[in-house]
This record gives sequence, C-alpha cells and structure tokens, in this order.
Amino acid sequence: MLVRRARIRVLVAWGRRLGYGCFGAAVALFVWGAVRDFDPWVTATITWLLVVGSIVLAPAIVFHYGLRAAEREDGGAR
Repeated sequence: MLVRRARIRVLVAWGRRLGYGCFGAAVALFVWGAVRDFDPWVTATITWLLVVGSIVLAPAIVFHYGLRAAEREDGGAR
C-alpha cells in the first residue's frame, strides 16, 4: 500500500508541476502577446496551454488531497 502511494505521490508531483507550468507559461505568453501583438499562433498556444494545464492539474489536485486524507487516516505513516 505504501509503495503504491509513493508512486501516486510522484505522479501527482509531476502532474502539479506540469499543470502549474502550463498555466505559468500561458500567463507569460499572454503578457508577451499583450505587449507585442496577439498573433493567431499566440492565441492558439495560450488556449492549448490552458486546456492541457486544466486536464493535467485537475486530477493531480484531487489525488493530492486524497493522498493527504489517506495519510491523515493512517496516522501519518509513510
């Protein structure tokens, strides 16, 4: 059980990094597009970054809270 949780914890960490990274890149690209010019590729890239970030981050957050609840229920054993 602990090995499975450790694997899930690693996947959750990667998912959160990727998801928040996509959102950060989308914000940075939005600022860059606002300063320069919103070319069609900028708009499409921002949209895809937001979609991918949402698809990856939502389950990662849910599993993160699930892991925390399971550890709390087990008394914090790792």
